Parts: sequence; C-alpha cells; structure tokens
Amino acid sequence: MYKLTIIVLMMTIWLMLHVMQTDEEIAMKTLFQGKHALNRAVHAAAQQVDKTALGDGVVRIDPVAAEAAASLYLQGNLQLDAAGKPLGSSFLNEPVKVVVFEVINGEHTFPYQYVNSQYSYEATLRRPGVVMIIKVVNPRVFTVLEPIEWTIKSVSELTFDF
Repeated sequence: MYKLTIIVLMMTIWLMLHVMQTDEEIAMKTLFQGKHALNRAVHAAAQQVDKTALGDGVVRIDPVAAEAAASLYLQGNLQLDAAGKPLGSSFLNEPVKVVVFEVINGEHTFPYQYVNSQYSYEATLRRPGVVMIIKVVNPRVFTVLEPIEWTIKSVSELTFDF
C-alpha cells in the first residue's frame, strides 16, 4: 500500500515539474518571438525615408510612414488586429501595448545618446533612427508560473549611406 502511495505522489510531483517546464518554455518562446517581431517592426519603420526632404538633400525618416510600417509589421508578425489585440490564430492572449515610439531625426546631433529613464533604456544612434518599446504578456497555458509581463525594447537606424 505504501508503495502505491509513493508512486502516486512521485507521479504527481513529476507531472507538476513537467507542467512548470512547459510553461517556462512557452514563456521563453513568447519573449523571443516578441523580440524578433519588434526588431523587424523597428527596422521597417527606420527605412521610411521622407522623400520630400530627400529631394531637398535632407535625409530624415517620415514619422507617419514609420509608425504605420511598424504597426503593420507588429500586426503581421504577432498576428494582431489594428488595435493591438491578438487574432484567433495568435499565440498571445492579451493585447500588445506600444508604450514608446520615437523617431530620432536631424534635430539631434549624431552620434546621439538616446536615454529613456522610465524604461531603463539607452542606445547610441549614429544616424536617424526609430526607438520602440512594447509590453507583452505571457500567454500562460497552466497557472504554475506567476504572470509575466515583458517590456521589450528595440532601436534601428536608417540604413542609407549618405
């Protein structure tokens, strides 16, 4: 009888460890997919050259086009709707919040040291660029782990030789 009790107890512990490992793997996959999606979105935003200013010999990023491109890339890569809410096919359960979107253009001297003390983020830009910070919530499958919310940060510069 004692052996049966020990076996059931060990199976329960083993199952709990398995569930915790699965939750941790899903959390890490979510973080990596969020970071990759943000990197792609920021890179796309940084490539939105202001064609009117370029015609005048000024290299700058069009802020409206940059924000639209970043939003489009985030929607496509994280399967979100226009409001940032996950679609049915998305692995996320909670909306993605864009907390910072800044276009750094020629109004600054380069190299420019970007500092955001609220989110503990610093980056050095050598040419015009885009800084973006989003919040992503871990889609827990089980409730073994505490809720996790990440603040994911990224920056990209205009890849244009001038």
